Amino acid sequence: MPQLGFTPAVGDHAFTPKQRELLSVARELGTTKFAPRAAKWDEEASFPFANYDDLRGAGFLALCVPKEHGGLGADYATYMMVAAEIGRYCGATALTYNMHICSTMWTGVLADGIPMTEAQRAEHAKRRELHFARVVNDGAIYAQPFSEGSAAAAGRAPFGTTARKVDGGWVVNGRKIFASLSGAADYYGVLCTEDKGDQHPDARDTLYLAVPAKSEGFSISGEWDPLGMRGTVSRNLLFKDVFVADDEQLMPRGVYFKGAQTWPAMFFTLAPTYLGIANAAYDFTVQYLRGEVPGEPPVKRRMYPTKQVAVAQMRIQLEQMRAIFLRAVMEAKPNPSRDERMRLYAAHYTVMEGANDIARLAIRTCGGQSMMKHLPLERLYRDSRCGSLMLPWTAELVLDRMGREALYEPGEKDE
Repeated sequence: MPQLGFTPAVGDHAFTPKQRELLSVARELGTTKFAPRAAKWDEEASFPFANYDDLRGAGFLALCVPKEHGGLGADYATYMMVAAEIGRYCGATALTYNMHICSTMWTGVLADGIPMTEAQRAEHAKRRELHFARVVNDGAIYAQPFSEGSAAAAGRAPFGTTARKVDGGWVVNGRKIFASLSGAADYYGVLCTEDKGDQHPDARDTLYLAVPAKSEGFSISGEWDPLGMRGTVSRNLLFKDVFVADDEQLMPRGVYFKGAQTWPAMFFTLAPTYLGIANAAYDFTVQYLRGEVPGEPPVKRRMYPTKQVAVAQMRIQLEQMRAIFLRAVMEAKPNPSRDERMRLYAAHYTVMEGANDIARLAIRTCGGQSMMKHLPLERLYRDSRCGSLMLPWTAELVLDRMGREALYEPGEKDE
């Protein structure tokens, strides 16, 4: 089996020829383009447009578009491997890229595993041709705004953003916050609740609509000056009587709710970014202690036992993260077993919290110089802290869900 010549962010694995090819492209883009630019997006809190030009040029915007629609046809596991490699070089690029790719996966491989009626399946097949063509032929970017500052993004309440049926489409009203790719996306894949006029919104009536960026009544507002992940430019979106045509549905009416229940692994797609960041923090620490950081004095610090022990601790944690991540990714499928679902939660928590643990150890081990902004470690530390805060699976929500599902059978309650 041909070797890659490098160890990917997900670790060693029996990669397919296609996976090796895509990982090699991701690494080439990462080392030559993304890593040298990463400080710029962070400093300016600006969107990585140049990186998206490179992704578009490599065909990576269509990574998960099926081959029959002109895309690269990557499956879920392959995307997760590639995303982790991109995250190794620019966290903001990997995190925003996730929102775009998920829009194509929800309409593609995921939708294929969701129960639909024959009419819904035919309707979806027709409409996704439109969305896939935009990505393949026009290089269009899709965003996927979830958050509203309520329990909706965690799946515990209906979305406050609503869509009312009218002739030929829908009228959307509402607001999204922390909307990554704001101002950069061509289409915003908005989750909203169908307004049936009965004052009883229901999460089962969730709609998934692609709102064109140039729609009348759509606007972007708010400042963006966060601790980390600054290049995601996640500002607020406002929808005021925005008309969206029927063909802009990314899933048929009511199917998203089924999809969220059928494919819990889709909510794991934020994690590869942070596995990539953990790798980057480890990589830098080894490079720094060996005196091999470009532009820095070639001073070796590797001979100190405290440094060696710290690097060993980092590597142990990184190997644990890689192992559970790959296990969860490789067994991801519709309707997982209880053990598979619990392992998925555990993998998410392990990666999201572990990335910051490794970055913390890296800063302590490399010392005061590592806090300087001309080096990447302080940015990696700030970016890594953001992962466990992200809906729909924050670290707190994962702990709550795991504890509840371990102690209660479905439908079981205390008297």
